[in-house]
Amino acid sequence: MSETTVEDKIERCPPALQAIIHEFREALPRERLELLIEYSDDLPDLPERLQGQRDAMEQIHECQASVFLHTELQDGHVEFYLDIPRESPTVRGYASILVEGLEGATPAEIQATPEDVYMLLGLHEAITPQRLRGLHALIVYIKRQVQRLYQDAA
Repeated sequence: MSETTVEDKIERCPPALQAIIHEFREALPRERLELLIEYSDDLPDLPERLQGQRDAMEQIHECQASVFLHTELQDGHVEFYLDIPRESPTVRGYASILVEGLEGATPAEIQATPEDVYMLLGLHEAITPQRLRGLHALIVYIKRQVQRLYQDAA
């Protein structure tokens, strides 16, 4: 059985996410945290129809911040909506990377994406293990919601 290399894992990501990963891998560890904070400003606000609807969203309890996720399947492509306080730039930045990197991906592309995207980004060199657990949980929840949606649509 062959060992999966970092490059193999990156290749399993949708092209937009691959581009973000390469951007982070070219940066020094201290610069990665700055990049992550910049991405936090790019996370879109919840659409008006989801505002005040946290009870219809799934909370990601492993994150230190209050993180709520809603996933939809539109014309065979997945859309994500996250409600994360602006005071939590680490998880907001990672969520923004996932939203941008997985935007328009198919369920199969998302399921193929490795769960350790944070490692591919080099974030394990920039943030604490406790925060990494929350980041890991975020993509696990995303993939689980996509799996449920895809099964319900089939």
